[in-house]
Amino acid sequence: MAFDLESAMNPNDILNYCLDNLPDTVVVNSWGERGVFYNPNNALKRGIYILTAKEKDGDNDKSSNLNREGVYRISIGVRRNTFIYMFGSVPTRPAKGGVVDMPFDFAQIDKIVPHPVYAWMSWVCVLNPSDATFEQLKPLIQEAYEYAKEKYTRRK
Repeated sequence: MAFDLESAMNPNDILNYCLDNLPDTVVVNSWGERGVFYNPNNALKRGIYILTAKEKDGDNDKSSNLNREGVYRISIGVRRNTFIYMFGSVPTRPAKGGVVDMPFDFAQIDKIVPHPVYAWMSWVCVLNPSDATFEQLKPLIQEAYEYAKEKYTRRK
């Protein structure tokens, strides 16, 4: 059965969820995507990444096939141990323009998978999450937020 893109959440809903529930976060447009950053009082130029919403393929990132009508990707930076728990191991960094060597369909809709490019940094992603999948993402978003706060404290 095909996934109904009309029933998927909107990327703005997810970004707004982050802004409403994660104190000291901001949304920044950069590199063809919108990123949620932890940045209290805008103390850093951008802040520390928590999550991104990307709605089109980039020069070095085409494996999710985001140029399909209405398709977008939510990406979340989780802790290494969480990534390993979810997927078994962290892959090596791919060559520029390459994809991580993992047995996943990175263009599949509504399934949490490793990020096709940044899995080596323990990033996960999902294309067009449904409400049910978004509920599964909420603890990962919270973890990414806490992790970003720790990184921010170390940087300051």
